[in-house]
Amino acid sequence: MEFKMTEIGFETTVEYGTLQISGNEEHGFRPFQLLVSSVAVCSGGVLRKVLERMRLPYENIEVQAKVTRNEKEANRVSAIHLHFIIKGNELPDEKINKALAVTRKNCSMVQSVKDSIHITESFEILQA
Repeated sequence: MEFKMTEIGFETTVEYGTLQISGNEEHGFRPFQLLVSSVAVCSGGVLRKVLERMRLPYENIEVQAKVTRNEKEANRVSAIHLHFIIKGNELPDEKINKALAVTRKNCSMVQSVKDSIHITESFEILQA
């Protein structure tokens, strides 16, 4: 990837389009938003595949991310809690817990940051 400086931040062009990145959210995505989005969406996508392989029927998955930042250390992201809201019927808690364990091991973004950012997960099941 190549990032070019602009008057308001940086930008890169990828297959989908141009990504504007800026410390000011009026001008683009903030770097921490992209980091958290990568972890949340990677986890959600892997969970989707795991549920399908386990033949667990679901209608929808939402991911809520709660971010903890450490102001004393350059405001770094120190923890991300991912809360999965899974809509479906007949989804046993123990199987969802197993699916989340497999998800954690197979999400490249979680594996990339696990030694520097504390990642935790929880879930709730909504009946379809």
